[in-house]
Amino acid sequence: MKAMILAAGLGTRLKPWTDEHPKALAPVNGKSLLQRNILYLQQYGIKEVVVNVHHFADQIIEAVEANHGWGSKIIISDETDVVLETGGGLKKAAPYFNGDAHMVLMNADILTNMQLDQMIQQHKETGALATLAVSQRTSSRYFLFGEDSQLKGWKHEGTGEVKPAGLDTTGLHKRAFSGIHVIQQALFSKINQTGKFSMVDVYLALCDTEHIYGFDHTGALLLDVGKPESLTKAANLFP
Repeated sequence: MKAMILAAGLGTRLKPWTDEHPKALAPVNGKSLLQRNILYLQQYGIKEVVVNVHHFADQIIEAVEANHGWGSKIIISDETDVVLETGGGLKKAAPYFNGDAHMVLMNADILTNMQLDQMIQQHKETGALATLAVSQRTSSRYFLFGEDSQLKGWKHEGTGEVKPAGLDTTGLHKRAFSGIHVIQQALFSKINQTGKFSMVDVYLALCDTEHIYGFDHTGALLLDVGKPESLTKAANLFP
């Protein structure tokens, strides 16, 4: 199984670091976010990783080459011309996953001790097109799931916006998305969006007709390293 780490973002919340560096190379106890997630994937036997790059792309490429991929085979998906967001980035990288039945997709700025093997096992047992790591925590945006943990929609708590529009949310469970996906190869042929787009929009367009499940990892350590103060918190949580 291969994985993709999304490392192309501008990281505007992590200024001033991202004024001169890519977010993925932000250090936590001497190891960058990118290195930590490559090592995290290695724990589960995943040693072939696609990394997309845009903001200070040369720094990421230099770090990968200087450290020999930290023991993994790293393939760079170049988005220096235009950043494509999560969905567009995955679609551009699709050829790298030809022949693979399943793959892992994750954000570079997520640190976790979630049991990825359990998530992969659930994904395969349910035959899901995609499985999304989620947990019970406070967020401004939530995925909405039915009793069977199948994705039904999405809600923005601040604005009250619900997708799909008109969705009856009665009895649905709110879970915050953790930025980690396990995906079947078959998903690529079902992505109709082009250019720059989010994987959230892909899932919401498909959830009525496809099996897209949540994997609830509530209780596991998870940190979105999106702001400068979260780097300090990360240093305390991740030795």
